[in-house]
Amino acid sequence: MKAHDGMYIDGAWRPADGRDPIEVVNPADGQVIGRVPAGNALDVDTAVRAARAALPGWAATPPAERAARLAALRDVLVARKDEVAETVTAELGSPLKFSQAVHAAAPIAVAGSYAELAATYAFEEKVGNSVVHHEPVGVVGAITPWNYPLHQIVAKAAPALAAGCTLVLKPAEDTPLTAQLFAEAVHEAGVPAGVFNLVTGLGPVAGQALAEHPGIDLVSFTGSTAVGRRIGAAAGAAVKRVALELGGKSANVILPSADLARAVNVGVANVMSNSGQTCSAWTRMLVHRDQYDEAVELAAGAAAKYGDRIGPLVNAKQQERVRGYIEKGVAEGARLVAGGPEAPREQGYFVSPTVFAEVTDEMTVAQEEIFGPVLSILRYEDEEDALRIANGTVYGLAGAVWAGDEAEAVAFARRMDTGQVDINGGRFNPLAPFGGYKQSGVGRELGAHGLTEYLQTKSLQF
Repeated sequence: MKAHDGMYIDGAWRPADGRDPIEVVNPADGQVIGRVPAGNALDVDTAVRAARAALPGWAATPPAERAARLAALRDVLVARKDEVAETVTAELGSPLKFSQAVHAAAPIAVAGSYAELAATYAFEEKVGNSVVHHEPVGVVGAITPWNYPLHQIVAKAAPALAAGCTLVLKPAEDTPLTAQLFAEAVHEAGVPAGVFNLVTGLGPVAGQALAEHPGIDLVSFTGSTAVGRRIGAAAGAAVKRVALELGGKSANVILPSADLARAVNVGVANVMSNSGQTCSAWTRMLVHRDQYDEAVELAAGAAAKYGDRIGPLVNAKQQERVRGYIEKGVAEGARLVAGGPEAPREQGYFVSPTVFAEVTDEMTVAQEEIFGPVLSILRYEDEEDALRIANGTVYGLAGAVWAGDEAEAVAFARRMDTGQVDINGGRFNPLAPFGGYKQSGVGRELGAHGLTEYLQTKSLQF
């Protein structure tokens, strides 16, 4: 798509006050593919004022009509799904097939789910001698990352719109073209002016201005735990609502009764998906000592198959960061069985699919979020040891458990300190809540639980 040189505010593309451009780079070859404006505090203020002016009308719009606009938005995304996939591939570097299957398809499913929820959710309920009304929280400031650029936008915008909120979106500076495409889709779907507003810009400028703006009632942020802490602190000081979906270091626990080959192969695929740039990726594989050597061999073989199948990392900084983690793993005594820190191609921000064996749970590669195609395989002695290792990080976003008997896997999963666990390769469910324990965040996205993040309650006593 062609980049817009303005902001989408109050239903139209308007010139930005911030005149400096953000160059959008294709990470596969380093070439500039577009430029968008770097918005400033005045652009954010203009957008927030538009959202606040539109709030009373949209909040009073019947849920059925809000549902109809979301259904129309879903239909536009379906009609433009090829353009979505091509745009994500161009600015994120994701292989086109993956962009089509995930980056374009998942947001369509999520938008559709909220169209249905908006039409069926009980925004009013009788409780004893009271009537409880579920009302929109107000104006939402949404700050989204680059790793799933459209999904992360829809996961915030769709429930906010369903709830009757208005919003201002500040997308990641690496993937603003996808955000502009979404703004076009919102406009085409007939969402009223001012209900959705887009400000492109840098995190420390536009993002900070949005998070701290007094006209924002709720800040919804997805990104690093470090930035999430700062946003949470600022929101707390202003006594405003906050939803944070932060980092992860998820454990893939393979119990002795599991189908080892399937568990390892699916586990490796999970880590290599989106070039490892997934906060819920199962980057720590936990294997019983008696099966450890076989698992390492299987994982090394599986990773080798992804050399030409995964895309680059999003930018040069991320590439260097991930390569630095790989070098640190080697320095701390982990054994490379696949990949390594050397760049596999002369052009683009690629990192080789990498697997570490002989990783212990105190190593950096076992504790910190790497956000690249890097898997660490840890050995455990018994089930209690596996649980200790699985729960032994500051994160708690996702995980996986494999066992020959589903009940055995469920029993282990119930003891994990994490917000979502896949049982024997469970599939993505757009209606299931997603979010973390501990430093992986506050609040939930997707489904009815995601909708309630954007609602507040008022009770009338009779």
